[in-house]
Amino acid sequence: MSEDFNMSMRKFLKQVGVTSQQAIEDGLRKAGNTQGKTYEAKVVLTIDGLDVEHVVTGTIKGTD
Repeated sequence: MSEDFNMSMRKFLKQVGVTSQQAIEDGLRKAGNTQGKTYEAKVVLTIDGLDVEHVVTGTIKGTD
């Protein structure tokens, strides 16, 4: 793959990671006491023009 592709991919994934973490932390703050609770999370990635739909699921534990 080209260097341009690699750089655009890394930039996109960094943005996804950083903004997703911020959204999760904000949601936990707004929820109040989340100690001992768990939350099911799902991310759906779609790419227009490539017929790509990728789903990632997981569990996020509340804050201490």
